[in-house]
Amino acid sequence: MKISLRPWLIALCTFTASYAADTTTPEEKLASLALTLPSVPAAIANYVPAVRSGNLVFLAGQIARGSDGKFLAGKIGRELSETQGAEVARTCALQLIAVLKAEVGNLSRVKRIVKVTGFVNCTDAFTAQPKVINGASDLFVAVFGEKGRHARAAVGVSSLPAGAPVEIELVAELEPTAP
Repeated sequence: MKISLRPWLIALCTFTASYAADTTTPEEKLASLALTLPSVPAAIANYVPAVRSGNLVFLAGQIARGSDGKFLAGKIGRELSETQGAEVARTCALQLIAVLKAEVGNLSRVKRIVKVTGFVNCTDAFTAQPKVINGASDLFVAVFGEKGRHARAAVGVSSLPAGAPVEIELVAELEPTAP
C-alpha cells in the first residue's frame, strides 16, 4: 500500500497560508492597500462619533469628505454613477475605520463587524443600492478578513445631510478586555 504525502502537504500549505493571513493586523492590511486613515471628522450636529455599550461599539453615520475636507455631494443615478457611489461608500468606510481606531486604539481589538447600514441618496428609478454599499462592505472584508463580514441594510433615500450621496453607520464587537 502506497501513501501519498501530496494531499497532506497541500493541506499543510493551505493551513499555513490561512494562518499567516489571519495574523496580519488590520493596520497592516490598510498599509498593504496603500490606505491612510483620515483624521476623525467632527460631528456636524448634536451627537458623538462613537458610543460603547458592553463589547459593542456603535458608530454614528459618516458622510464622505473629499481630499479637500469638503463634503462630497450628489445624487446616485443623476450626478453620480453606481461605480462612483461605491467609491463614495468606500470613503465612508475608511472614515468609519478611522473613528473605530480612535475609539478603541488598536483595530486588532475588533472581534467582528456586526452590522452595516448604508443609505444611498438616489433617484426614484435607481435600484442598485446594494452594489453601492458593496464599496464599504468590500473594504471592511479587505481590512478585517472574515471578521469584516457583517449583516447589512442598503436603503435608498431621497436626500442626506449636506447633499451627501451615501451615509454609512456601523456596529462593531470588541474582544473582551481582561479584568
